[in-house]
Amino acid sequence: MMADPASLRSGSSRDLPYRVAWRARGVHAGAHRGRSSGAGGLFRDLATLLEAPDPRRLDLRASVRDPFEQLYVRRFEKSTAITLYALVDVSASMGFVGNMRKLEVAAAICAALALSARRIGDSFGVIGCDREIVPELHFPATRSRAGAAAAALSAFRPKRRGAGGLIDAAARIAGRRKLVLLISDFQIEADELSAVFEACAAHDTVPVQLIDSAELVSLPRWGLLPLADLETGQRRLVLLRPSLKAAWERARAEHDARLEALAARYARAPLRIVDRLDWERLAAHLMEARG
Repeated sequence: MMADPASLRSGSSRDLPYRVAWRARGVHAGAHRGRSSGAGGLFRDLATLLEAPDPRRLDLRASVRDPFEQLYVRRFEKSTAITLYALVDVSASMGFVGNMRKLEVAAAICAALALSARRIGDSFGVIGCDREIVPELHFPATRSRAGAAAAALSAFRPKRRGAGGLIDAAARIAGRRKLVLLISDFQIEADELSAVFEACAAHDTVPVQLIDSAELVSLPRWGLLPLADLETGQRRLVLLRPSLKAAWERARAEHDARLEALAARYARAPLRIVDRLDWERLAAHLMEARG
């Protein structure tokens, strides 16, 4: 059954909460714990008046307890805005349509994230990639244009193979640590998959795997099986036999294990979305912050 388009479009008007465990650097006020001190926010620590020359925040109790008679002031943690990016795989395999349209799901996630980010003062950007960064799907992070990236993703029709552009996209957003959603079906060659995760390692990366259950059909032990490579478009007829079935199933299991291992090393645990987008489950996953 195809995912309900109405339920996906509802993401454009819903909040999608997210949280980070690390302290952000930045000058813009926001909703996340920051590294700098400010006039408000959570209590951070005490410092001498020489270290933090702000007599308005004198702590008399701490000062009178000091045997060296130094004056102490309270320092507070300044809440800071962060930058989010969605790096979206738009290679040919993402164009497969069985029980879901993968890019429509990706677009709904981006629309909800853009709206939530804007409401709390964060900036949000989207970069769509196949073997290169797709120019019409490159939206640098801003606090506006919430709908443009989602609309472009939803209308895009994948044609080219490869996901090497995700590596280029990670280099494009290098700098201060960001929250990055890596949205893909992860039907990516092993070496390229490793390179993608390594390129995103400096950020707080959340892999979101889009799975169409029509691609996971159980194979018979014997028979003629017509196959189509989603990345190359090539078709062929294969004589299926028990040894070939076992080899394919083993390769699939190894690929899933490799994805889990890479995520454990470089990112948060992957979230697998099968056929339908469960907003509550996605929100809960994004709230499971990792330092």
